[in-house]
Amino acid sequence: MITTPAPSMLRALPAEHRERLMRVAREVSFPQGTRLFEEGSRADRFWIIRTGTVELDMRVPGRRPAVIETLRHNELVGWSWLFAPHCWHLGAEATSPVRAYEFDATAVRGMCQEDPAMGSAVAQWVGDVLAHRLHSARTRLLDLYAPYGSGSVV
Repeated sequence: MITTPAPSMLRALPAEHRERLMRVAREVSFPQGTRLFEEGSRADRFWIIRTGTVELDMRVPGRRPAVIETLRHNELVGWSWLFAPHCWHLGAEATSPVRAYEFDATAVRGMCQEDPAMGSAVAQWVGDVLAHRLHSARTRLLDLYAPYGSGSVV
């Protein structure tokens, strides 16, 4: 499945907000096969991929998890950290060695509360990513599980 990437932080946020976010980032790496998070667990951080790939997946009863989307360079991994109750709605696994910037969700939410313009910009960016991911999930699940011809173009 070929999809257009979700909006990157570089394109979505003004320079001053990106710079503030990057001040609280830390560089991390994950070997291939590492589970970054599980559906339903606490969403207390998020990542921007520098190198490598991460697959987002969704549990489907009676089946293996369905891969919803593959994320790459400059893409946001995780949006559930921004919205209460701060629990992951999908799972994520590194499908190659990954280098990323990691952000503490509590710190970033605090920055957004202190600076309403930044909060609005971050919420718009993450909301755009969320809308993209929901569309990808719907499309992917229809591809995998719907009877042929039952989907419709939205």
